[in-house]
Amino acid sequence: MEQTTHFQVPKVKLGNQGLEVSRLGFGCAGLSGMLNAPLSHEEGCSIIKEAFSKGITFFDTSDVYGYKHDNEIMIGKALKQLPREQVQLATKFGVRFTPDMKLIVNGTPEYVRECCEASLKRLGVDYIELYYQHRVDTSVPIEHTMGELKKLVKEGKIKYIGLSEASVDTVRRAHAIHPITAVQMEYSLWTREIEDDIIPLCRELGIGIVSYGPLGHGFFGGKAAVESLPESSAMNRHPRFIGDNLEKNKLLYYRFADLAAKHSCTPPQLALAWLLHKQDGIVPIPGTTKTKNLDANIGSLGVKLSHEDVKEISNAIPPDEATGNFVVTDHDIFWSSDHPGIDFVVTSPGGNTIHTLREALESVTAEQKYLKASDARHRHSKSFIFLR
Repeated sequence: MEQTTHFQVPKVKLGNQGLEVSRLGFGCAGLSGMLNAPLSHEEGCSIIKEAFSKGITFFDTSDVYGYKHDNEIMIGKALKQLPREQVQLATKFGVRFTPDMKLIVNGTPEYVRECCEASLKRLGVDYIELYYQHRVDTSVPIEHTMGELKKLVKEGKIKYIGLSEASVDTVRRAHAIHPITAVQMEYSLWTREIEDDIIPLCRELGIGIVSYGPLGHGFFGGKAAVESLPESSAMNRHPRFIGDNLEKNKLLYYRFADLAAKHSCTPPQLALAWLLHKQDGIVPIPGTTKTKNLDANIGSLGVKLSHEDVKEISNAIPPDEATGNFVVTDHDIFWSSDHPGIDFVVTSPGGNTIHTLREALESVTAEQKYLKASDARHRHSKSFIFLR
């Protein structure tokens, strides 16, 4: 049974710096293709306007989403049809592709400013509410990157600063230069590593958490479990969605579906409700290309859970039960997608295995700033690294 929507999405504080956003955000990356074929700008704008009409005002994009910055351009078109002062816009900078499709991370002050100016132009706005460093450049002191971001705040070009996939140490150092409003991390029922370090840190410092991939890249919406993945989906190459791993993970989905029925809602609604009940400072940003899924996602706000319910749901999907894990290896990036920028694996010419992402990042030199993995975090639950 699906919870239906008969109410507007409420507003919440994201962090303690004054930014107020809708309780549920909207991740725009999929509108330009990632888990599905990209939408036309007309179709994408229609979904964004529909989300806004239902109370979602927090929209998340990046300068690297879509071919030739397609996503920011699309969002810019949608913003022209919405009251700008009622929208909270988040975008990101810091990664780009070389001609041979290697991904480079750049956190130099000059690149920070160059990216911000370009995003403002593509989006057709005078300011950006929340501006994230998409991935941390470990060859540039975070203090230098933050110094330029601080200047952009003073100039009124951005209002708040965020970090995406940053380590505890990086967040602390960045926050000492200028208050961080939010960190964006992958967080869902089957990706919960941030509970050990990032969430406690953010609670201590008054930083909000924006959860990307809150439905496990569609898994808790039934993708691959009860319906086929689109041919264009990057998940067709993700080890959690293929072969024996998928068959084992389907058992988790069916167990979770039974639990959702108990709460008179759908599995994706329960997955979102679980996040919404974890703590007030977490804002999920599920994306979709379908109005019916948008309505269902909003319906998750009507699912009421007790403390014991949250505990039961957590125990029903132990993160170490999900199969399709990975080890990171060093030096060369081999793309495993027909769509550049979606996913990749990192391997070593000598076959030497690096067992943590921290080790992978620390091996990157200033001259070889290829993005190896998320910023110095131990992540054993994913086999590909996604730019979300």
